[in-house]
Amino acid sequence: MTTAVTCPTVRIHPAIIAQAAATSAALLGPGRFTLGVGSGEALNEHILGDVWPHADLRLEMLKEAIGLIRRLWTGEVVSHEGVHYTVDTARIYSLPEELPQIYVSAFGPKALDLACRVGDGFISVMPDAEGVSTFRQAKGAHAPTQAGFKVGWGADKEQAIDDAYRLWPNAGVPGELSQVLPSPQHFEQAAELVTRDKIAGSATFGDSVQEHVDAFTPFVEAGFDDVYVANMGPRYAEMIEAYGKEVLPELRSRHVRA
Repeated sequence: MTTAVTCPTVRIHPAIIAQAAATSAALLGPGRFTLGVGSGEALNEHILGDVWPHADLRLEMLKEAIGLIRRLWTGEVVSHEGVHYTVDTARIYSLPEELPQIYVSAFGPKALDLACRVGDGFISVMPDAEGVSTFRQAKGAHAPTQAGFKVGWGADKEQAIDDAYRLWPNAGVPGELSQVLPSPQHFEQAAELVTRDKIAGSATFGDSVQEHVDAFTPFVEAGFDDVYVANMGPRYAEMIEAYGKEVLPELRSRHVRA
């Protein structure tokens, strides 16, 4: 189980994330929980009235947060007076047998540089072969990587596109808008500019196993170890069954690491 991803910087203090992650790892058992972190989105993080920081500042906050989480995972009493966070004689009393790894989400060069410096793993939503290569040059040839991608499963391909356009038009919102828009209403307004054709071209739709395999093959070729699959429609059970029986086994067969 991986959180993909949690923001430990604004809405939730990193000390709380450290305890929650330690508890999750203890409950799930060794090697079964990974803390995926990222710099967050205003939609989730602005709700307490804090100013939404610019991207460079968010990465600076994320770096300090990760360092603080790791200190708390020592089980020692921690006091911290940082640039962004303060902790006063805090201790996590129940630590897991095996500390979880921290994977860092990175969509640009600055975030990737941070992942290379402080992360155990790298998460992306693009078949970023260069990012995988850069990360492994920094962290080792077998450093873990994960990627996420959206699909629309259904026997009727056109209906699957219609469902995605109705339910997830925000998937087509361009640029950094997804990180800075503060409310669902703003997303709805921005999504009015997204066309059905844009959604149709942004993912794989229908129930052709081969087409779904082909959609994820670039991630395999880029060197990613794991993929997250998000279904942009109501037929979750059918998608999970088909991916479990046919799509993912085929992708595993193609995943060969040196």
